Amino acid sequence: MEGDDCSFPPDSADDHSQRGSVASSATLSRAQDVLVYLFGDSAVHLTVEGLGSVTVTELGRSVHEALNVPEAAHDAFAFWLCSPLLELQLKVRHQPYKLCRQWQDLLYRFTEASGEDISQDEPYLQYRRNVFYHKSKELQIDDEGVLKLLYEEARNNILSGRYPCDPEHWMSLGALSLAIEEGTGLDGQQFTATVREKKLTSYVPAHVTLGSGGLLSTLRGKSSRLAGLEQKLLEEYRKIPTSAAIPPEPTQLLHQYLNTCHTLPYYGCGFFFGEIDKQGQGILQRGKRKAVNVGICLEGVYVMDVKEKHVLLGLRFSQLSWDHSYPEEEGDSHILWLEFDGEEDGTPVNKLLKIYSKQAELMSGFIEFCLELKSASEGAAAVEMDGEVSVSQQPAGQEGSKGNGRGGRRGVLHRQSSVVCSRVHSLNTISYVDNGKEIKRLKPKRAASFFTRQTSAATYSAATYSAVQVTESLEQG
Repeated sequence: MEGDDCSFPPDSADDHSQRGSVASSATLSRAQDVLVYLFGDSAVHLTVEGLGSVTVTELGRSVHEALNVPEAAHDAFAFWLCSPLLELQLKVRHQPYKLCRQWQDLLYRFTEASGEDISQDEPYLQYRRNVFYHKSKELQIDDEGVLKLLYEEARNNILSGRYPCDPEHWMSLGALSLAIEEGTGLDGQQFTATVREKKLTSYVPAHVTLGSGGLLSTLRGKSSRLAGLEQKLLEEYRKIPTSAAIPPEPTQLLHQYLNTCHTLPYYGCGFFFGEIDKQGQGILQRGKRKAVNVGICLEGVYVMDVKEKHVLLGLRFSQLSWDHSYPEEEGDSHILWLEFDGEEDGTPVNKLLKIYSKQAELMSGFIEFCLELKSASEGAAAVEMDGEVSVSQQPAGQEGSKGNGRGGRRGVLHRQSSVVCSRVHSLNTISYVDNGKEIKRLKPKRAASFFTRQTSAATYSAATYSAVQVTESLEQG
């Protein structure tokens, strides 16, 4: 995923930048076939003149026409260059062909992949959700084709585990997916035949069907577990409102699916790969790292365990400070630093989480751009609501006051069983306080942030660092 302020390297004539699948300059003036992939195993086939200089904007016109995307929904989607090693959302001015020529340079710069893997990697062009498109705007879309595109992407992220969710969520979503594709009128036999023909993993995340507990227990209990999942899926399917005379409209089911996904705070995130330190449990465990996905959206930052498919840390922008550091010596890593409020033995402290990643620069730029967009949208909303009573002016005890304003008293992050909730206790963080002269660890005195890059709407000054606050949204992420 591309940070707005991070520039790509210039086009190079080096041998490792030339891709074997890229057409020669002599053929670029002729019409070329281009495949733009969609989620759901489909693609748009275009014939493009002047491929070497065509921009995202020009490709967009052709794809919008081919898919009949209404003008009001154009901003909902963007073009991405993707491969198993890297995903980048392109800007409207980008020229995809030229970026393909630079793909290996980008992989060397932003991934830890080996030279052999990089030499074999090939990007593909994909038309998918724009990470800067606000969820609230999706609720206003009624076009079935557009909703289906958004549904296919959300479904892919649910089934792959990129969007961690609890059993009640993925089971409900699986039932809705079945209803969208097969209708709501299946009886028990038809349901079983359909699920077994298409496989349960078409409706339930793959890691759920595999279970846990080792290979032997997995093999021993697989049939009974799958049967249990099928039964629960059938029960959820039967809960979907239906009528023999008036079955639900496809758009109703699609909206219901997307609305359920909207309850996940990281829906619509751009994702980056990184690693964090594992908690040390002995000398042999020291120095080991855990693979994480870092999701960033217009609301905040979410760090997720790649293996366990759950959230390790979820913070809204008002609850964190961040910075990015470059390697100082050979062998050092790029680091994205996330700072947030925590507690050690009842003592309020600042906590620092180190995320090791060559994509730290992208993440930092992306956070900054999200804040700029958020500040601009909030400024526009403030103008529209001028004269109305703000949430901070409501009397204590009203619904709007329970979030605790900036600088209010901090609550405690509670440990919960939900995969959506933060697991701060499982993170290997640095805890410290600042006594005004030097950084000290675990001293019972609170002070300002270690970083100057923070998320105040007007400025990133240490004086306006906001405490982590217990709100409904925090408990959800």
